[in-house]
Amino acid sequence: MQAKEPSCARGGLSTTVCAWGGKAFFAFLFPVFLLVLPCASHAWNAAGHRQIAALAWEEMTPATRRQATALLRQHPDYARWRNRQRENDPDYGVFLEASVWADEIRADPRFYDEKKGSPMPRLPGFPDMRRHGGWHYRDAGGGEIDTRLAQLAHDILHGQRAAKTYALPWLLHLTGDIHQPLHTGGRNDRGGNQFHVRAPSAKREKLQTLHAYWDDLPGPSGQRGASLARRLAFLRRLPPLSSVESVGDIRRWFAESRALIARDVYPQTRGATLDANFRRRAQYLAAQRLRAAGQRLGRWLNYLL
Repeated sequence: MQAKEPSCARGGLSTTVCAWGGKAFFAFLFPVFLLVLPCASHAWNAAGHRQIAALAWEEMTPATRRQATALLRQHPDYARWRNRQRENDPDYGVFLEASVWADEIRADPRFYDEKKGSPMPRLPGFPDMRRHGGWHYRDAGGGEIDTRLAQLAHDILHGQRAAKTYALPWLLHLTGDIHQPLHTGGRNDRGGNQFHVRAPSAKREKLQTLHAYWDDLPGPSGQRGASLARRLAFLRRLPPLSSVESVGDIRRWFAESRALIARDVYPQTRGATLDANFRRRAQYLAAQRLRAAGQRLGRWLNYLL
């Protein structure tokens, strides 16, 4: 177990808050054009979650990597992740694939939507077969991302081995989700799924939801191997977080996202064509959020594992 922090406190939303130093450091100083969370749709696409996981892996100590790998090897879907990964280091590749799992089960027939589906029989290794769509967000309509992250951290710290194994892929994923401001609110439009924009592309201008536009900013969902490495090289060039920032501060992450959404998240009008300035800012700010989520996740895992 790794614990480099001088002091730690647990409780409330900040289940694991370990002080790295004096003042908190806020890395996001730009007007924010950030993404959206619907109750039924995904947040970052698979490429975004792999990027966050890859940056986290770089922050993790060798001991933390070994602990994470040991837990993932006990997960019922480990073989699926191992077969799909494309990295030279299979442990690293599995870690990346595990970060996407919480979105993939939304279309997996083994699992069911607890709000409208019929329960599926519990399979070995799973505590239940629910898709837990409400874990990905919290807004005026419901959701529980902040409190769920706190519970997952508690399970990894104090739970039995099976609970730790189930919690880890969820923690990888939801740490990414909470860094998307519209996972914490919106304009009563289901996280931008009812707000349409026109986004120019290489081939044509197309009408799409604002949520879908933000989903795809990290790049193609199938990004792995060399294309992932190129993207990570860009993200590493962004300013890193301060080393004095608290670790595992769920309350702060949630409040940070909520504050950002109050600013320029949306274009001015529905159906607007997103101009070049908006698109440049969106690309940069999405990259900032991915970079921050990866660093924070890695540091948190160094404490939890």
